[in-house]
Amino acid sequence: MFADDDRPKKIAAHEIGMDLSALSVAELEERIALLKQEITRLEADIKKKGSTRDAAESFFSKS
Repeated sequence: MFADDDRPKKIAAHEIGMDLSALSVAELEERIALLKQEITRLEADIKKKGSTRDAAESFFSKS
């Protein structure tokens, strides 16, 4: 069996509006980094979907 200290920490999902008072500065910084990564991922998906839409509009407007 593993001692509690030997287990890797699982980063809890961040919920918008959650109470932050129990989190340390390091935990807050980890969450900021995760949220920035998620924003980058979301922006990339928006770009991808915009490119697909633009290509479809270009194809169908040539008729």
